[in-house]
Amino acid sequence: MKIAVTRLAGKEERDAARCAAFGHACYSVHPLRSEIRQDIVSAFVGAVERGEFDCIFFTSALPAKILAPHLKKTPRVIAIGPETARELTRCNITCETLPGFYSRDFVPFLGDWIKGKIIGLPRADVPNAPLIDAITHAGGIPREYRCYRLAPTNEPLNLERADAILFTSAMSYTKAIWTPRPDLLVMAIGDVTAESMMCGGTLPAIVGDGSLEGTLGALNEYRGKIRIIR
Repeated sequence: MKIAVTRLAGKEERDAARCAAFGHACYSVHPLRSEIRQDIVSAFVGAVERGEFDCIFFTSALPAKILAPHLKKTPRVIAIGPETARELTRCNITCETLPGFYSRDFVPFLGDWIKGKIIGLPRADVPNAPLIDAITHAGGIPREYRCYRLAPTNEPLNLERADAILFTSAMSYTKAIWTPRPDLLVMAIGDVTAESMMCGGTLPAIVGDGSLEGTLGALNEYRGKIRIIR
């Protein structure tokens, strides 16, 4: 299948190879663009240099890509998934990777270690109250650095050559300008995105585990079942 994948520009570099491994082709569509806040980036790098954090949690690959080249010495570092970890290890930053693909997995991953620890959170300028509340309730001290904004491109998504569309975040769905088609298979990368889509009146045929690979695996399983029914 030809899959249109919602991405921020610059985050799609390995998508083609990853899709090909599951027998599909893809191209990127961009409902959102990123605007880096250099003042916040500088403030975060300075705080790391001063040793103000016990742990840094990178919740996506983009802040890792932005910040990793500037970090010389780090405390404990947690990456939300293998793509985020890849950006960090490229810059020789040792990190641990969550077993799941959601920020809700962070506090259980740290367990009791989090008590009294200051957690640096370089992330997008969008609310994530469940993560902040979970850290606080577990005895940790969250410090957010919203180092980039997400803004809608306001451009209609080019889906003419797509057999399917994969929404990779809730915001990529809510800010997208697109026209559903009866023959267009609609997919959500995970349950958070799926929930947002359903609230917006779109029922995804495929819901992944929060990762591209997991979603592609679910797609192939779905296609296999469709063939059996037919």
